[in-house]
Amino acid sequence: MRSGCCILFWWCTAILLLSCKKNNPPPVTPDLPGGGTDTTTVKPVTDPPVANTIGFFLDDWQAKTFSVPDYTEATLPASADGNMVTVDASSIITKIPRTITGHNANTWMTPMVDQPLFMTHITNLQPHVIRWPAGSASDLYFWNLPEGIAPEDAPSQLMNADGTMQNAGYWYGKINNNWSAGTDQYYQMREQSGNTEGVITINYGYARYGTSDDPVAAAAHLAADWVRYDNGRTKYWEIGNESYGDWEAGYRIDVLKNKDGQPEYLTGKLYAQHFKVFADSMRTAAAEMGKTIYIGAVIYETETEAWQTNTVKAWNPTMIPELNGANDYFIVHHYFTPYQTNSGAADILNAALTVPEKMMHFVTRQIQDYGGVIKPIALTEWNMFAEGSQQQVSNVSGVFATMVLGEAIKNKYGLAARWDLLNGWNNGNDHGLFSDGNEPGVPKWAPRPSFYYLYFFRKLLGDRLVPVDVQGNSGIKAYASTYSSGEINVTLVNISAAPLTVEIKIKNFNPGNRFYWYSLEGGNDNGTFSRKVSVNGNGTTLDAGGPDNYATIKARSAVITNGIKLTVPAHGAVISAIDKK
Repeated sequence: MRSGCCILFWWCTAILLLSCKKNNPPPVTPDLPGGGTDTTTVKPVTDPPVANTIGFFLDDWQAKTFSVPDYTEATLPASADGNMVTVDASSIITKIPRTITGHNANTWMTPMVDQPLFMTHITNLQPHVIRWPAGSASDLYFWNLPEGIAPEDAPSQLMNADGTMQNAGYWYGKINNNWSAGTDQYYQMREQSGNTEGVITINYGYARYGTSDDPVAAAAHLAADWVRYDNGRTKYWEIGNESYGDWEAGYRIDVLKNKDGQPEYLTGKLYAQHFKVFADSMRTAAAEMGKTIYIGAVIYETETEAWQTNTVKAWNPTMIPELNGANDYFIVHHYFTPYQTNSGAADILNAALTVPEKMMHFVTRQIQDYGGVIKPIALTEWNMFAEGSQQQVSNVSGVFATMVLGEAIKNKYGLAARWDLLNGWNNGNDHGLFSDGNEPGVPKWAPRPSFYYLYFFRKLLGDRLVPVDVQGNSGIKAYASTYSSGEINVTLVNISAAPLTVEIKIKNFNPGNRFYWYSLEGGNDNGTFSRKVSVNGNGTTLDAGGPDNYATIKARSAVITNGIKLTVPAHGAVISAIDKK
């Protein structure tokens, strides 16, 4: 009887196993779009540990769901001329912080909220994080005072780096004019546009040039009062701008007016000592309201050179050990190309490709060499110094911007904020994302080419960065991301002066039926540095800029059956999304 039960048991087990094999086949080895078969199975997605250089900037990370855009059917190129981009959809480099697409507002860019065109564009762009109140002007900014009413201990003249005196030129947070914005208007702009986060740079210079008995305490109190007024609307704060710079208010002071024994020239060690006073006051203020804030310290971002000041040369070696971990994150700024140099397109785009990695390696090495702990890195100002050929307002600047963001994500920065939203025309040597109204043939608030590249890059960017392998022409650069909903984004950039056709293949991914893309390219004006951009053939009749209807331009689309092949324009980009099965 036992023998019969055993035979029956094993017979039933065999039937069950066969049934399981039938209903649960082995993992599929998917065909790659465009032919060829991947030799690996689709792998489950595993997020890596959060990088120390990103840290809390991922706290407000959000999963993204791809929305199929309206599209028009497009014809694909017949071949890719041997250019291949292979994406591995299951190998996650990092989750993408929402703070990576930030921008800088400033005090001189009108009240903002009374400018309908600007408010429409900044709402559509959705950078998420907007820095305030400016760069160097932050060290002259009294956030809570009416225009022209400086504190009694703020001198009317400040000392320049060469020892001469000049009018202080303070900025104020309570203003009422038609050409500048105040503190409340900054908050209103963020709220009304849906850009819910900010970076606030408080006035550190006041701790140096203030003439009270304890200028550091006075400046720290001013900062803490701003934290109280902010009441949790802003998580990220900076103490000072480029405080090591001889162009910054407070770098050199009149010691005859100083009452707490500070040296004439600022040092990294002194900045760190002051930082701890500021941070203590600001954190106390935040704790009173039950809010959490993060406070950043300024670090110098590149190897120093012989001609630079002693302050710069000794900044990191003296600041980092004295700081002793009192900061929550480190702040870097970089303008990528040589100062006041008429750089060509190749040099500009090569800088976008290489500088973020070099800077990250340098800064993290400096922190470790001088006894610090790696903390999140925020690139709160970036752009280019190239000038002379209208590079800053050109289509090439848009390609540059796309690459800077791609490289910033890949090199695991926690935050990046482009300088800036509005500046001054200066014959095209203008960092502004929008025209200031003095550009010939272009109205105020008309978006520059960089706006369009950044808009479409963010529009199709997923929530996790994945690796790419590029084979073929070295002019092609690529960045890829995945959506939590399963689709894939691939951004192709062409840094060469001729169009290039590329085929995309994807590992560890079951493609759906279609893919979608937007193609961006410059015009025929101004040589290499066209001031125009077109998106899927939609351009502008103005002397510069791009299409007014950018938010409703239909994507181009094709079925995946015959592979994913795209032509990337010269000095242009194609930003795509690929359906999942």
